[in-house]
Amino acid sequence: MDALDLARWQFAITTVYHFLFVPITIGMSAIVAGFHTAWVRTHNPQMYRLTKFFGKLFVINFALGLVTGIVQEFQFGMNWSDYSRFVGDIFGAPLAFEALLTFFLESTFLGLWIFGWGRIPEKLHAATMWLVHIGTVMSAFFILAANSFMQNPVGYTFNEKTNRAELTDFVAVLTNKVQLVTFPHVLTAAYMTGGAVVMAVALWHLRRPMVGDNAPMYRSAARVGAIITLVASLGVVVTGDLQGKVMTEVQPMKMAAAEALYETQAHAPFSVLSVGPLDGSKATRVIEVPGLLSFLGHGNFDAEVQGINPLKDEYASKFSQGKFTKDSATSYTPNIPTTYWTFRLMMGLGFVGIAISLLVLWGTRRGAAEGQLAPKWWHWAAVAAPFMPLFANSFGWIFTEVGRQPWIVHNLMTVEHAVSPRVSAAEVAVSMVVYTLLYAALAVVEVKLFLKYVRLGAEAISDPADSGADTVSEDADAPLAYAY
Repeated sequence: MDALDLARWQFAITTVYHFLFVPITIGMSAIVAGFHTAWVRTHNPQMYRLTKFFGKLFVINFALGLVTGIVQEFQFGMNWSDYSRFVGDIFGAPLAFEALLTFFLESTFLGLWIFGWGRIPEKLHAATMWLVHIGTVMSAFFILAANSFMQNPVGYTFNEKTNRAELTDFVAVLTNKVQLVTFPHVLTAAYMTGGAVVMAVALWHLRRPMVGDNAPMYRSAARVGAIITLVASLGVVVTGDLQGKVMTEVQPMKMAAAEALYETQAHAPFSVLSVGPLDGSKATRVIEVPGLLSFLGHGNFDAEVQGINPLKDEYASKFSQGKFTKDSATSYTPNIPTTYWTFRLMMGLGFVGIAISLLVLWGTRRGAAEGQLAPKWWHWAAVAAPFMPLFANSFGWIFTEVGRQPWIVHNLMTVEHAVSPRVSAAEVAVSMVVYTLLYAALAVVEVKLFLKYVRLGAEAISDPADSGADTVSEDADAPLAYAY
């Protein structure tokens, strides 16, 4: 592999790995804030214990996500210097907001939440976790604004003297039509993932023989997680449908690749299953739903959907002579098998997550027979639950990024023009190996810590009301103590 291929692999590995933490962080910060608020309103000891328990799991996930996210941005200068030079003015603006505004919002108020137990008035203390959640949401907004520019560049002008795209309208970048449908889709998917984690952890404890008097608490948490997963999944479906229509408008090749639709077709079917050679030259549809692809793309069952082959010819005619738009490797076509299957894995795993949440709501319903959760398969449902939406998120992003190929900025610059010209394959390989080993070590730390605190469960609290009184501690001069 050359430096370009290795740089792409490195970015893919680090990005997919980092994004395992992101939806959990966004979703769980809202749920922990909700438990904390419920305790402030009711002083129910169970809510206090759930706040502390899931708060620990959230902090572990947040810390690892933070470390892996920082590494991400180094790569723009290391491996993608020509891309950074080309769109640095535009791409850097939302990233700067993300780093300077949201990062400090998250970190500052998370610190106050961790160290503030018994030292900050309880309502103000609960508010700090909501501010952490707002910070995670804003962080996602600015990152997605940068990515949406890559999918659908707006708010810029191309300077022919400097050969750079320069920012002219930052508001247009933030209100990019791709951004307006991608942000709610990613946000609802994050809530779905956070809910699934809470549901799974609580369900696992609920089935343990020693659950005893803690059963009502874990049952409550399992149902809260299942309800959040279910409601959020409806949002994912609605926003996903809107996103598909915008994608068809601005990136018709990506929609055609998602369906392996090679020729333009009216009343286009949605293929549930296709078979064909991996060179992406044709597909044989085994199971299909007539007209559904036309509806997904245009909201009309009879609408015409553009195919891969005519789009490939159109792009070759339009872009093959451009300085940054020549494509010598892919003929303006993404990897069809990858886009086709990641699109289906994204949807399929999401639907499995919905099914598990419905199952948990049924199994934990009031008046359910004793021993309802005894069968062994409930154990595997608890183990699988968080991975369904989590992997659906990952496959969704793989589809999004692979489907954009060969463009790094759609219709402006292909990936082969974006790589750093003076970085050798050996140098990229070394950094890729180092990052991969580092991330593997962090994964071991993450899994061990997460499972350790999951097994410990919610700590018994002797007198939670004292711990969260609506006044600051009398010992106001005492040094801050780490809560965990």
